[in-house]
Amino acid sequence: MQKYVLSELDSGERVISEKVPSVRSVSLGFWIGAGSRDERPDRAGVSHFIEHLLFKGSRSFDAQQIAETFDAMGAELNAATSREHTVVYSRVPDRHVETALQVMTDMVFAPAFAELDQEREVVLEEIAMYDDTPGELVHDLFSEAVFGTHALGRPVIGTAEVISTVSRRAISGYHRAMYTGANIVVSAAGNITHDRLVELLQRYERQSAAPEPRKPHLRKPLAQAPPPGVRFQRKDTEQYHLCIGAPGIARTDRRRFAASLLDGILGGSASSRLFQEIREKRGMAYAVYSFASQYTDTGLVGIYVGTREENIAPCVEICSEQIGELAAGRFRNGELDRAKESLKGRITLSMESTSNRMTRLGKALISDSELLTFERIIAEIDSVDEDALAELAGVLLSSDQLSAAGVGPDEEKFREAVQHANANLVARAAA
Repeated sequence: MQKYVLSELDSGERVISEKVPSVRSVSLGFWIGAGSRDERPDRAGVSHFIEHLLFKGSRSFDAQQIAETFDAMGAELNAATSREHTVVYSRVPDRHVETALQVMTDMVFAPAFAELDQEREVVLEEIAMYDDTPGELVHDLFSEAVFGTHALGRPVIGTAEVISTVSRRAISGYHRAMYTGANIVVSAAGNITHDRLVELLQRYERQSAAPEPRKPHLRKPLAQAPPPGVRFQRKDTEQYHLCIGAPGIARTDRRRFAASLLDGILGGSASSRLFQEIREKRGMAYAVYSFASQYTDTGLVGIYVGTREENIAPCVEICSEQIGELAAGRFRNGELDRAKESLKGRITLSMESTSNRMTRLGKALISDSELLTFERIIAEIDSVDEDALAELAGVLLSSDQLSAAGVGPDEEKFREAVQHANANLVARAAA
């Protein structure tokens, strides 16, 4: 049975909670439907910048008070920005929930946007750090290769050009437009009742200026992904860092369960095909894995490998070969059953964490996804068969759909290698 309780405040803000009486903690999350895909090109990175600034002081608390308050409680306080949402989250001892909500509410709804220039420098350093980390940089290049000039192709962290010049007025305007009632979800899991959570939120939001009851922000859907692309950035690195992949499926697509199993079989685990074939059997890479992201209207699936120059072409050949094997339905004995048990086991273990429970509730609501029972999720996983996996592999990862991105010392070597994934890719890029 589902144990969560859902209600809506007068502002349109949704509140969802799940009581877990066996623990002495509460995980809290403020989820805002504002991510990098919601920004104009000349505001790229402002969602992430605001995430930073929320910690720099609010109407009632300065930055040091915020930090000292959570340290004194032995609590965690953090935040994250993605392409479609921002979340401020905490895990606190249950006796300190009232204090945590008071501070978090003020941070989210009444930020002072203090120390703007100091924090601007911090974000610029973060951008520089990513630029110096090729294993991270290649993923941003890959998103651009797949989605082109669409906002989904831009780095979540933003660009140095925008962060260096964006004004306080522009930041405040974006905050007013996006941090509104219908665009916010508060989720909680742990030793707290729903009525108590709602009571505290209403009390502290009145003090902090409650969010305006505007209509929810409506995202313009991606009508169609651009043709496959290729991106490369030259760096004097010991390894080449390479991603190949294509648009994926939306988070509401029922095939998402098959996609998770496909990811586990292809490269998402230690027993996966790519990990075994490339790392364990041939020793051609230390890091190799597949990955998948799901958005409102599309997604992203891909493979990453970091390897030396002499290995990049063989690694891409192996990736293409294994994709072809899966698309042809040539599964190994017990492979799908093992992937199912692995996925079900990871979900089961995740439910023992109040943080994961809170995230599950908040992410489902902020993304307008169906909140399935644990039993329904297990049934959906069990219902996936080999034919469904083979069909999905053929649709998502067909060679003519694959884009590629790379970081390394020689672009020509990279382009020669990715031809083994999509023979038309390099010719199309050069045209």
